[in-house]
Amino acid sequence: MTPPWLRAVAGGVEISVKLQPRASRNEIGEALGHELKIKVTAPPVDSAANEALIELLADALDCPRGAVQLVRGHTSRHKTVRVAGLTVAEVARRLAL
Repeated sequence: MTPPWLRAVAGGVEISVKLQPRASRNEIGEALGHELKIKVTAPPVDSAANEALIELLADALDCPRGAVQLVRGHTSRHKTVRVAGLTVAEVARRLAL
């Protein structure tokens, strides 16, 4: 069964994220309804939190930084991130949630 925060799109997957900036550490948390909670230590200024989110997901998914792209929610805590070149099953397995 596909997690509700993960959906297949042409060429990859999209992940619905609720981002918490200025956390004590960078971590991928549990699913909160239709979103995956992710915490980053970066502040929400000058896109620092967005960059930290992209780097954290690229590391966790073991994919190139260029394959991870923020597509919605640049100034919101609620974001949509697109990961190119991976399937829903691969993302779910690599995040192991």
